[in-house]
Amino acid sequence: MKKTVLYLLIAAAAAWGQAPKAPPPVQSPEVHPDRTVTFRFRDPNAQEVNLALDGRKPSVMQKDDQGVWSITTEPLDPEIYGYSFVADGLHLIDPMNSLIAPNLLSPHSMVHVPGPPSLPWEMNNVPHGEVHHRFYHSGVVGDNRDYYVYTPPGYDPHSKKKYPVLYLLHGYSDDASGWTAVGRANIILDNLISQGKAKPMLIVMPLGYGAPEIVSRTGPTLRDQDLRKRNYDNFREALFTEVMPQVEKEYRVSTDRDDRAIAGLSMGGAESLFVGLNALDRFAWIGSFSAGGLSQDFNELFPKLDAKVNSRIRLLWVACGTEDHLIDFNRKFREWLKSKDIQHVDIETPGMHTWMVWRGNLSNFVPLLFQSEKK
Repeated sequence: MKKTVLYLLIAAAAAWGQAPKAPPPVQSPEVHPDRTVTFRFRDPNAQEVNLALDGRKPSVMQKDDQGVWSITTEPLDPEIYGYSFVADGLHLIDPMNSLIAPNLLSPHSMVHVPGPPSLPWEMNNVPHGEVHHRFYHSGVVGDNRDYYVYTPPGYDPHSKKKYPVLYLLHGYSDDASGWTAVGRANIILDNLISQGKAKPMLIVMPLGYGAPEIVSRTGPTLRDQDLRKRNYDNFREALFTEVMPQVEKEYRVSTDRDDRAIAGLSMGGAESLFVGLNALDRFAWIGSFSAGGLSQDFNELFPKLDAKVNSRIRLLWVACGTEDHLIDFNRKFREWLKSKDIQHVDIETPGMHTWMVWRGNLSNFVPLLFQSEKK
């Protein structure tokens, strides 16, 4: 019996010593000094893997004899790019990259191609503000939710000074962290304030869903008109009766309409227009970045808008990327504004429906806010 046990132990030891070694770890992404980037993904069983990179058509990756798929890009402009791997039709994050863009429907990986300090979203050795994560129960929507507040460098909660405030809204499928986790709004503000290009201000970034079921994977979507209307209506009520009162109670912000702005991207751009232009007693500054999700019956959406509001609107800034699928909607909206003789700023920049466009939008919009002269 003892000999049998000994033989079994010897056999087990031999088998352990012959066990295949784990494959070496894959490095991905790898940003090279010339700004080319190599992406790698291990999947020996996949038949086809593509790289889906922001602003570009999917690119075919090549597999080596170790089952690692890879591709090296051309030199990329300094930016923060979102990407995913598409393995046999399935979108996947990069398992070797901890930099993830949060999203309620399709989280994806990010890669930072560093640029010069002059880029507004690059971290610089300047005074930094703080980002506060706040929570509350919404009686309007009936759930527990959050919002983020950026306070600028030097903000003193005990001083008598009151700051202007920008309510900054995320897009469809994002969460409340989108503008800081991906948009780098706090970094942009730090840089612009330190350069004297923007006034010190607070930024409030609330959760943008008045009907959270709109981001369900199995339920109705933004295309459902009744759900979309309920989403916008409830969001507005929650903003006016819950978020804004709480912010104005807990932070040193002005309640003057001339010190309030609202802006957002995609769904948030639509919400900014819907909320801001129908509440000019609350907001004097309104920005829309790639707005989408509104009805094209603008007369019904904005029944009180005509040339008389020009004296009340300090800035109406409507932007969209020229390769964005929402460019036609935004052009129609701007044409409608012109037909009503409503003053506004038209902005079109190269780019698709991506954060690369919206970071640039924010960087150009914020310096215009809370200035003494009308823009």
